[in-house]
Amino acid sequence: MEAILIDCVQSSLRNFMYRNAIFMCERLCAEFPSEVNSQLLASCYLHNNQAYAAYHILKGAQMAQSRYLFALSCFQLDLLNEAKGALCPINEPGPEVPNGAAGHYLLGLIYRYTDRRKSAINHLKQALLLDPLLWAAYEELCILGCAEEAAVVFGETAAISIQKQHQQQQQYGPASQNIMMRNEDHDSVSSRSLEEGSPRQLKAMENNNVREVPHGIIASGGISTQPPNGGLSNLLFYNTPSPIAAQLSGLVPPPICRNMQPSAATTSTDSPPRSTMNAPVQAPRRKFVDEGKFRKISGRLFSDSSTRRSSRLAGEQGASTNANAATGNGIGHTTKYLGSSRLGSVALRSVTARKVQAWGGESFEEGIRCEAFDDSRSNIASSTSASSPSGDARCEPDGGAMMLGGSTISDSTVLCGASDILGLLRLLGEGYRLSCLYKCQDALDAYQHLPQRHYNTGWVLSQVGKAYFELVDYVEADRAFSMARRASPYSLEGMDLYSTVLYHLKEDMRLSYLAQELTSTDRLAPQAWCAMGNSYSLQKDHDTALKNFMRAMQLNSRFAYAHTLCAHEYAALEDFDNGIKCYQNALRIDSRHYNAWYGLGIIYLRQEKYEFSEHHFRMAFQINPHSSVIMSYLGSALHALTRNDEAFMMLEKAILADKKNPLPLYQKAVVLKNMGKLDEALEVLEELKEYFPRECSVHALMGKIYKRRHMYDKAMLHFGLALDLKPCAADVASIKAAIEKLHVPDDLDDDL
Repeated sequence: MEAILIDCVQSSLRNFMYRNAIFMCERLCAEFPSEVNSQLLASCYLHNNQAYAAYHILKGAQMAQSRYLFALSCFQLDLLNEAKGALCPINEPGPEVPNGAAGHYLLGLIYRYTDRRKSAINHLKQALLLDPLLWAAYEELCILGCAEEAAVVFGETAAISIQKQHQQQQQYGPASQNIMMRNEDHDSVSSRSLEEGSPRQLKAMENNNVREVPHGIIASGGISTQPPNGGLSNLLFYNTPSPIAAQLSGLVPPPICRNMQPSAATTSTDSPPRSTMNAPVQAPRRKFVDEGKFRKISGRLFSDSSTRRSSRLAGEQGASTNANAATGNGIGHTTKYLGSSRLGSVALRSVTARKVQAWGGESFEEGIRCEAFDDSRSNIASSTSASSPSGDARCEPDGGAMMLGGSTISDSTVLCGASDILGLLRLLGEGYRLSCLYKCQDALDAYQHLPQRHYNTGWVLSQVGKAYFELVDYVEADRAFSMARRASPYSLEGMDLYSTVLYHLKEDMRLSYLAQELTSTDRLAPQAWCAMGNSYSLQKDHDTALKNFMRAMQLNSRFAYAHTLCAHEYAALEDFDNGIKCYQNALRIDSRHYNAWYGLGIIYLRQEKYEFSEHHFRMAFQINPHSSVIMSYLGSALHALTRNDEAFMMLEKAILADKKNPLPLYQKAVVLKNMGKLDEALEVLEELKEYFPRECSVHALMGKIYKRRHMYDKAMLHFGLALDLKPCAADVASIKAAIEKLHVPDDLDDDL
């Protein structure tokens, strides 16, 4: 009865019938109460976006996997101290983190959001060490600004590590394969929950178009082991011991997910290297073996390497790619908890895009049901070479053979496939690392080396658009984001920045249309409400814009950009106190979010708190030393502090950084005017007027300089031109006041 109920629950989870899974699992726990079954019930609730239920079920549980699931529930509920205590109990000296790489990744996120940067970096690096293919950990390190070069992380050492991990599976042999447990669907909620903060944020996540990850295995010795790579198998929700397998092996059902340090004698793995970024990878389901005929068929069941239907399909389709599946996080709630990001992350893997599997065969007379593995697994050699940057290499089997997903794969094939995947991750990782360091032109050059099929995916095109956005090239950013929308119309990755690009281009109709599209796609995505807020802000409806940005913050409290946009609106309404609070909240989420440092500097500059302003501008400059805008305002703050030489040098750097930016030229003219170098200031303004003839502030400043030189006719001319260009209300008042005092000497004007 217990086995039947467990299989029913797992079948319901595979078919996304979560309410049925919860109901049947409650019957299971009532009939057979155990912590193992409680884990299964908690995982059902997590699938159904009810982290609070999983929290109460697992509170006080002691098993490693229970503690991991409990920490996951706490993370969703924003109970970060409890989550940390579950993963690292205080009463245990030097406790092992449960669930290997996934556990270290979760702990790294917890430390990051509790402002313990060094600990976060250590655990994220440990996660990458356990699983070189755990892209999400590398992404987080890039966001923290401390990632190593991608060539080092995804180098030959990582390929050899992956090969060794797969070699260790061969040591167990066919006799231990019969109790290997693979729960194919449970990793999707576990992994994506790492970045989601509330149940309502998870509602639409099943639409994500990303691959699955195989799970951990149970060794024949009765101990639940973790594969050394961690990330491929550590994202499982539970490993329920099979009653049938336990009876056949004569062993007591093993404890669940007891964390083991990887070693050649005690670790194994059941997953091959991921063949492509686009191909979903699905772990085979459990095999049900008739007890009376186990001895008769066990050898044939696990040694059969004949060509199956899925293998033939893989041979025909192994070279094909899906441009839409490489977006990494289709709904894009990553920005969120993970900055922008969150983008291409293990925390947003889902089960909805996996391909249809075919039954490899059925033997009714022997009571066996065999299942073919996914077509992306069955032909590793062709599919891995198809995903490599070269695209032409083929690996011929030679050397020692090993069992991989039920098929015999040679050592050289595994090494070749791992090298191809790592080669692709090197290109993607280096581009993303450079982008996070705001070396945007270098990042664009790195992305150009990608194969065309990968470059034309939503995630990569969004990163290209982000790079152009940081370079203040809004036209190219618009083009890149538009291509990303066409490649992945269902993805919201980077759409918050796309709406800001349209805001700067004054494309109010397109921005409004984009906001409507995004909200119709996913009303629970913060990116959609950021786009809606930008649309209202462009129409000068700051109150409505503020409500939309607050809605984005409610949907994802760890979405730093929503806090920053909200602060911008408060600043536009001159509500500086609330603006400062929102900027500070953004910095608590992401201390490298330079937009918030810059915003605080602007507010303090307007409040004439020049020391505070200079400090915040300098912090923004340290994070993004290539921004001409930040350098311009830093120069203005230094000039306000009468540090004119430093201000002049900073403005010269800003001009060299972006010659198309008029702001540093204008600030340079202001500094020269205040230093008494009126002729040089006029020369700068004349040059600026050639490029920007309709800039009212240029004419207003020229009028003030001509007034100081007692050239009242020219001063009046430029004041009039400034008024004709329809400046804002504050500038209009200032210009009219200057006209009224046109013949008043500057000394008396200052006294007045």
